[in-house]
Amino acid sequence: MQQVDKATIIRFLRKFQPLIALILMVVTISVLSDSFLTSENSWNIMRQISVNLCLSIGLTLIIITGGIDLSVGAILAFSGAVMAGLSKNGIALEPLDLHLEFTTWGVIFFGILAGTSLGAMNGVAVTRFKIPPFVATLGMFSIARGLTMLWTGGFPITGLGAHFTIIGSGRFLGAPIPVWISLSLVAMFVVVTRRTVFGRHIFAIGGNERASLLTGLKVNRIKIWAYTLGGTLCGVGAMIVTARLDSAQPNAGLGYELDAIAAVVIGGTSLSGGKGSVLGTVLGCLIIGVLNNGLFLLNVSPFWQQIIKGIVILAAVALDKMGQRD
Repeated sequence: MQQVDKATIIRFLRKFQPLIALILMVVTISVLSDSFLTSENSWNIMRQISVNLCLSIGLTLIIITGGIDLSVGAILAFSGAVMAGLSKNGIALEPLDLHLEFTTWGVIFFGILAGTSLGAMNGVAVTRFKIPPFVATLGMFSIARGLTMLWTGGFPITGLGAHFTIIGSGRFLGAPIPVWISLSLVAMFVVVTRRTVFGRHIFAIGGNERASLLTGLKVNRIKIWAYTLGGTLCGVGAMIVTARLDSAQPNAGLGYELDAIAAVVIGGTSLSGGKGSVLGTVLGCLIIGVLNNGLFLLNVSPFWQQIIKGIVILAAVALDKMGQRD
């Protein structure tokens, strides 16, 4: 009986460890800082994690298939630069003596399309050319960073206009617009992963790719779609961060890969593929957001913040591997 009770407790702790970790973190930081549990700071945390949530949902799909994407921050930077450049300067077609101006919706469309295109290129590199995901997306990281520098000339693009910046700074029904955008994405992809054929297929591929091939699944096509959706969500994240800052920075998105991968792994998605959930990733994003915010409020050095986040990632991966062995 004691053995059964012990096993039940262990299963419970493993299943709810992200939620338990979040609660413990909130309680600890609340005790150490009076500024933490305020409505203003709570909205600030939600606003801050909205961008990471966009990237992390895309990474969840990719990692469930057994892949990885190290280029999400760079794709975000290029998508944001495209949006800012089109909003500020339009496009000059000198051979035709034309200068094209874009509406806010046009700017958003082509910026997200840029992210979608780079994500699709990742998928093609991984599937058609059989390049390992780590190497393919590392190459895309360099390509996207280079494209961003070429597009911006190495200088920020600022002054994008109120119609665009309201996306990052406005509110709807009392909540920041970025929070509404990220919540909408969460609801959409919970349905996609749980209730659609595509969702079932990405889990099947991550669980056993060879068996999926033998059962007739279009594995390459499904993987390309996963990477493409990841790029699209990078574009949505770029829209939020560019609108919030009212500028596109050439070095935007640096280090975003770390937070996104950390959120996905902490949320329970297995790096081996075949296991994970969008709701778990939401918890992971909350943990990373609360950790970043709490360390800032406690005046912890940025250098120590990086060390602490690295330890958190290692601990999450170690727990995942221990669970697989059991």
